[in-house]
Amino acid sequence: MLRLVVRRLLQLIPTLLGLSVLLFIWLNRLPGGPASAILGEKATEAEIARINRALGLDQPLYVQYWRFLKRIGELDLGTSVQTGQPVWEEFTLRFPATVELSLAAMVIAIVVGVPLGYFAARNRGGWLDVTAVSGSLVGICVPVFFLALILKGVFAVELGLFPTYGRQSTGIDATNVTGFAVLDGLLTGELDAAWDAVTHLVLPAVTLASIPLAVIVRMTRASVLEVLGEDYVRTAESKGLRPRVVRSRHVLRNAMLPVVTAVGLLTGSLLSGAVLTESVFSFGGIGSFIRRAIDGRDYPVLVGFIMFIAITYVLINLLVDVAYSLIDPRVRVH
Repeated sequence: MLRLVVRRLLQLIPTLLGLSVLLFIWLNRLPGGPASAILGEKATEAEIARINRALGLDQPLYVQYWRFLKRIGELDLGTSVQTGQPVWEEFTLRFPATVELSLAAMVIAIVVGVPLGYFAARNRGGWLDVTAVSGSLVGICVPVFFLALILKGVFAVELGLFPTYGRQSTGIDATNVTGFAVLDGLLTGELDAAWDAVTHLVLPAVTLASIPLAVIVRMTRASVLEVLGEDYVRTAESKGLRPRVVRSRHVLRNAMLPVVTAVGLLTGSLLSGAVLTESVFSFGGIGSFIRRAIDGRDYPVLVGFIMFIAITYVLINLLVDVAYSLIDPRVRVH
């Protein structure tokens, strides 16, 4: 297992280096620049040149890139052009909200999606199967922002069951320990704050879970149907094994391999996809910050964000590989 992890980590190095080169060149070829964003459209050439010198943007690209790599190695993502604060501090302030939202969405997608897909396959052609397939198709087709507006309008505005925006209600003075509002409430014993955070989390998490849930339902259903037709499953049933043993040892275990891969990829996409959902619910994560960075051509923030997402992707894939080898020992052999 250790050799597998080390081999996967070594494979990540050229991947991240290649991505960083492409990203850096692309961002520096975008029209305009940070100086124009800071000074406005009426800025003179001399003022733009002064800002570029101050930011080091007048240096050759390879010099800028080398400085960028050195900063990454020192966990220094630079300084935000718009706020003047270190990008790393800005991220650590906002990312807990995004991570909390993404994890909640993935938990919903897995807890609901895997059993629903499994029982849909076991009852192929029945009402549950038809409902699951139709519902998953709707979940994939409906845009996230549209679903967010519907949920917010119905359950927050009309019925008043959930808050309309933010992570905590006004008047809740919760203690900040980790940045994860629900976890902080539980750790400090402030159960009212924890419950308040949960109510704020429900609608954004359900919205963000819609596409992963639909994908997991369809993938689980297809995978279970494939495994149910295998000879070893029929052999196990013919040997008189109890149905529960056949389901857990032979069907579910083998059917989960492609689902685990999908969960890994979807978890990475949730972090970047949460930007739109956070904007609708004013959730206070990285969403609004990245949107302002795009408008203001805040290159250090954009580069840091994309590199963070890329590193998150590759680490999640590493976890997927480890999970794969635990589920199927043949992976460790090969």
